[in-house]
Amino acid sequence: MPDLEDGESAEVQGSAATPYVIKNTGGVFSCTCPAWRNQSHPIERRTCKHIRKLRGEDAEKERLGGELPARAASSTKAGSGPPLLLAHAWDNACDLTDWWMSEKLDGVRAYWDGKQFLSRQGNVFHAPDWFVAGLPATPLDGELWMDRKKFQKTVSVVRRQDKGDQWRDIRYLVFDAPSRGETFEERMDFLRDAFDGATADFAEVHNHELCRSEPHLLEELARVESLGGEGLMLRQPSSKYEVGRSSTLLKVKTFHDAEAVVIDHQAGRGKHKGKLGSLLVKLSDGTEFSVGTGFSDAQRAAPPTVGSSITFRYQELSDGGVPRFPSFVGVREMADSPVLPAAKPQSTPANRISVPTESAENSSDEQPAETAADLTRYFEFSDAKSHKFWEISRRGNDVTVRYGRIGTNGQTRTKSFTDEAKATAHLEKLVGEKTGKGYEEA
Repeated sequence: MPDLEDGESAEVQGSAATPYVIKNTGGVFSCTCPAWRNQSHPIERRTCKHIRKLRGEDAEKERLGGELPARAASSTKAGSGPPLLLAHAWDNACDLTDWWMSEKLDGVRAYWDGKQFLSRQGNVFHAPDWFVAGLPATPLDGELWMDRKKFQKTVSVVRRQDKGDQWRDIRYLVFDAPSRGETFEERMDFLRDAFDGATADFAEVHNHELCRSEPHLLEELARVESLGGEGLMLRQPSSKYEVGRSSTLLKVKTFHDAEAVVIDHQAGRGKHKGKLGSLLVKLSDGTEFSVGTGFSDAQRAAPPTVGSSITFRYQELSDGGVPRFPSFVGVREMADSPVLPAAKPQSTPANRISVPTESAENSSDEQPAETAADLTRYFEFSDAKSHKFWEISRRGNDVTVRYGRIGTNGQTRTKSFTDEAKATAHLEKLVGEKTGKGYEEA
């Protein structure tokens, strides 16, 4: 049976229009299918029919230490959560011209079932009667939203159970009506009619406009982010409301890279017990926070040393100036103290992948020179419709290719040869093919 090494991923065609992605992260196998995502088991105990098909039943039983979880073969139990349409991230390749564009709201997703608000997990939001007055008795999909950069305050209000006056600062912005109309345009027509002159004082239809071109998309993304917004959502024209993650709904956000100094190691728990759990880091302005994601198993076993500088990726700054959703990228040797750059959009919605020439375990003041036996070359290709990277490396007799959309980790494949000469010839052949197709070495 084929298998995935740590960090590798593979696409498997399921019942959805787009393939599901299976990934091995430190021995934890994940799948983007709803059956894996909606299980109640811890992530290290989850499996699904796509993973079992790829790895085999016996390999999965051995990984999980016995019989497979009873719910692994089927999707989540009915009633555990509302039937929501979920988004994929834009891959920079799909042409979004004539798609419906709206601001991505930094609020709390809420499904109105005709009587009450439900969270993605099926928990009830206890909104006051005066807040829900005037809402139609039909399912609605929207966001409980206070304002840009007010996510924490919004959460603190909607989680309360006293139905208090704090809800007066919240608005319910509706962006779909799951049961009304086949196409997105028909559902939006229903919403406009339903809320035209309605008495729902705390709800309104979220604004959408047609995307004219990619420059228009990037211009609108920059405008929204300059106002403190989170990003954009794009809906495919004439699309249906599909339950689960769908390529008809795409999110477009800018991520930022910055540097920080490691000041402490925080111990891991659960599957990371005995290894690094997170890094406590500090910015030059004194802001301290933890970075707990983005590490491989090897990096958790031998983490960056205290005093070293790391590069991390984040979405935006919180009200207190703390990077939100920080993720480890790599170790970086800095001559000066790290400074967090202003949160501003880059030239493309997703940052280019950082490709360190050395691993974290080999990060020292005197880096060994790259030799013919330890070679890595990185290429990129961009046109009006796609932005892709391609990386090839040789380690002894093994040639490894990593490829994908810029802004993603991509997929990795390794081929072994009987000697280094054949491996080198294969590498040069592939490089020639890629440069012939317009890839340029970065």
